[in-house]
Amino acid sequence: MHDAPLQDLAAPEGVCYGCGARNPHGLHVKSYWHADGVHVMAEHLPDDKYCGWPGLVYGGLLAMLVDCHSNWAAMAYHYRAERREVGSLPRIDCVTGHLGIKYIKPTPMGVPLTLRAKVEGEVGRKTRVICEVYAGDLLTAIGDSTFVRVNTEQLRAAAHAREA
Repeated sequence: MHDAPLQDLAAPEGVCYGCGARNPHGLHVKSYWHADGVHVMAEHLPDDKYCGWPGLVYGGLLAMLVDCHSNWAAMAYHYRAERREVGSLPRIDCVTGHLGIKYIKPTPMGVPLTLRAKVEGEVGRKTRVICEVYAGDLLTAIGDSTFVRVNTEQLRAAAHAREA
């Protein structure tokens, strides 16, 4: 049995298309610590509308899954590094600094996907996350991405200041 998803603990008001619980059109990715204490896991069964080639998952969906899930892995590692419960205040937020994905094999539709992520190296302002995507037992993609710890209020203010 899983504990509560990281997203529900830290951001129950989240509106992210990939992982926000409050986005009515989103994917609702749910990430959990694995029992091994190293990996953060998620599962997702792509809807038929995310077909790329006939019978294959659209690569952009895989990139989105890797992005959201890896970001939550980075944040979970930050909470753990600070010996804090996920969701404790002040909240820890990260954004994508670099998203890298290598497509290894075609990903079949109709097969539950498992995402398995862990931090590679140090947990710092910039944190590298490796995320493997499996369709059943078949490794189909690997994400190698960097996430940056941010103050979201400052980030939002800076983004909107440019609009004026």
